[in-house]
This record gives sequence, structure tokens and C-alpha cells, in this order.
Amino acid sequence: MSPRRGQDGFDARRHHPRRVSIMATVSLTSGVRAALGSLSSIKDAASTSQFRLSTGKKVNSAVDDPVNFFTAAGLNDRASQLTKNLDGISNGIQTITAASQGIDSITKLVSSLQSTIKQAQADNAANRPTKAGTALATAAETALNSKSLKDTVLDKALADDNGATANTATASYAGNLGIDTSTNTNVAVTISAGNTKYTAALKTGATVRDLVNEINKSGIATASVDDAGKLNVTGSGSNTLKVGLGSGTTAAAAATDSESGTLNTALGLIAGDYTTGITATGNSTVRSNLINQFNDLTAQIDQLAKDAGFNGKNLLTGDKLSIVFNEKTGTQQSKLDVQGQTITAANLGIGQAVSGTATTGQFNIQDDTSLSTMADTLTGALTSLRSTSSSLGASLSTVQTRQDFTKNLANTLNAGADNLVQADTNQEAANLLALQTRQQLSQTALSLSNQADQAILRLF
Repeated sequence: MSPRRGQDGFDARRHHPRRVSIMATVSLTSGVRAALGSLSSIKDAASTSQFRLSTGKKVNSAVDDPVNFFTAAGLNDRASQLTKNLDGISNGIQTITAASQGIDSITKLVSSLQSTIKQAQADNAANRPTKAGTALATAAETALNSKSLKDTVLDKALADDNGATANTATASYAGNLGIDTSTNTNVAVTISAGNTKYTAALKTGATVRDLVNEINKSGIATASVDDAGKLNVTGSGSNTLKVGLGSGTTAAAAATDSESGTLNTALGLIAGDYTTGITATGNSTVRSNLINQFNDLTAQIDQLAKDAGFNGKNLLTGDKLSIVFNEKTGTQQSKLDVQGQTITAANLGIGQAVSGTATTGQFNIQDDTSLSTMADTLTGALTSLRSTSSSLGASLSTVQTRQDFTKNLANTLNAGADNLVQADTNQEAANLLALQTRQQLSQTALSLSNQADQAILRLF
């Protein structure tokens, strides 16, 4: 059948074709559709497992699980802030440790100062106040009684038993020093040095030997009669020594009179020696040589304390250390304030050693009382240092405990957050393996479904 043409033979359909749109709808069998749906769901599940394995989390955004996601974020944030506090806690521990080590070293220096003081106290021969009286017996007396000058003097009585004139010793008579006790029947001796005083009443008929024994009993001074027959008195310490002999109608009056030394001339001593006192005439060379050693150790205390700081904080120069333990602020903030102390030799009461008159902040190393006072001061300084060391130790223990707690708490918070969002890699890996197996089975099912449709083509 030929196409229609116009009179001129023109084919209108050829030159003016119409566009025809044909939409074909493909119909899948139920088996193929089920296989495709299974493959699609398996692919999505496998993709999810792969993503969880790659990130290690089962909750990666608020879409996955908003409650667990934001809870874990809060826990991690707090753990992060606590971890940042650990740096400050660590610095605090080092600061306290540096101060504690400084205290230990200063304690050793103070112990060395104690040794220096003991060495100075051991040398005391050159700076003791000493007084030697005039001879109380003569060679003529010894010729009569066949005794030494020393024994002749020791056996003499203090008081004159028949007047107020000294009687010489003879072969049958010990002699006396001529002290009149006809009215003032009581005789007393007083010895003092520094703040220590000793007074003793002498019995009737007391001898020079009795007087020497009483002086020695005082502990303040020692007395003896030398081979020249002179009474020698030496102080037990370096303080000015006062020795006085007096008399009175009563024991109390005699004690009072002895402090003026009215009877000292009878002993060969200067009248009023108790009033003016006896001073040392020389200094100990050993003590003088220890001055530089003592002062050098004292200076080291100040220098060591200044060097006991860490990161700009020094608890031995009075700085205050604040260590923050938690992430909160205001009244909810947990912290420890460690107030330092200014450790210097002056604050410990340790002065500079000098030989001679001491001014403020100094002590006379030649003076026994000053040495004894300094020894007590050093003992007190050690007690103070031990107290400070104990306080620092308690603070250090507290900070170390909080450091361990903060570390453990941060780990606990991180573990809690991980439990909320972390994936079980073993489970996800098993799921992925199972999904891959199901994917292969679904692909096989799809292939079988397609083969069923292709079987129709064999009919043509």
C-alpha cells in the first residue's frame, strides 16, 4: 500500500512527522522484587556495620540516639576539664615538694649550727672571770706548824675568837682571818652570775676550807687555795662573777651584808667585789674562729629558702598556693589553699655571732649565757621547721590523693561515655559477615528468579 501523496507527489507524513511518546512499564515478578528488596536492606545494614567498625561507635550523632549521644558528650566534657586540672595539680605537687625539700635542707643547716654552738661551749678556759686574792699565810707560819701554805690557809678560821685581829698560825693554833663576830655573830657568803644567785650561811667556827666548799657547792663558781696561799675564785660561766662575804646579827642580815662584800678584804679579795663584779680578761680563740662558720651557715638558710620555689611559687617566702580539684566555679569549686611561711634565719630567731658586745640581731659568742640561749633558740627552730615540714607533708598527701582520685574519675567518666556510644566491634564484625552471606544468598535468589523469567523465552 503506497503512502498517500498530494497531487504534486509530496508525502506529508514524511516531511511533517508527529512525535509519538511511548512509556513502557516494566513489571517485575514478585520473586525478583523480593530479592531486590532484600539486597537493598542488606546493603544498608552492611553500610551501617562498616561505618560503626570504622568509627568504633554505634552512636555517631544525635540522630542515632539523642539521649546517649548528649549524655556521653557531657561525660566526656567533664572528663576533659578534670584532665586539664591535673596539670595544675601536678604543678602544685611539685611546688609543695620543692618547699618540703627546702625545709629538709634548712633543718640540716640548723643542725650544723647546733654543732657549732656545742663546739664553742666546749672551749671555755680563756673567757672565765677569775680573781686571785692576796696570800693568807706566810712562810713563818708554815715553819711553825710544818704545813704547806695551802693547808695552813685552808685550816684557818674565818672569825677571830678573841677579838678583831687576825691571828697567825702556830704549832698548836690554826690561826684565823680576824673577822669580828662578837656583835655580828652570823656570817654568810653570796655568789651570783647572770640571773643565778647562791647564798649560804656559814656555821660558827667555819674555816677557809668550809668557805671554799660552799662556793664550789654553788655551781656558779669554783674556789681553791693555791700553793702560794691565795684564794682563787673562777666563774663557771663567762658572765660577770660576784662574790661577797658579810656578817650580821641574824642570818638574813648577814645574807644582805654579803651582797656588799664588806668582809672581802679578810679573804684577800677586794672590798665590794660583789658590787663591782669580776669579769673575764680574755676571749676564746676557738670561739672567735667559729664566728665566720656560724654566720656563713646562717646566710645559707636565707639563700636556700629563696631557691626552694617552683614555677614562680615559693612557699618558703610566704607565697600562697591554690590548687583547684574540680571543674566547678564559685562556692561549688573544690580547692586547697596552702599558705607558705617566710623562712629566714631572723624569723627563726637565729642572730649573727659576734665577739664582744652584741646589738639587735646578734649574740656574743664569748658569753656562755648567750651561747646557751642560742642553743635553745636552735632547738626551737628545729621544732618550728619540723612543724612546717609536717604541715607541708599533710598538704602534699592531700593533693596526691586528689590527683589519683581525679585521674580515676576522669577514666570512669570516659568509660561511662564509651559504654553509651561505643560499638561492640566483635558483634558488628559478626553482623557484617552475616550480612555478606545474606547478600550472596539474595544475589543467588535474584539470579534464580531471573532464570525463571528467561525460561519463557524458550517457548519462542
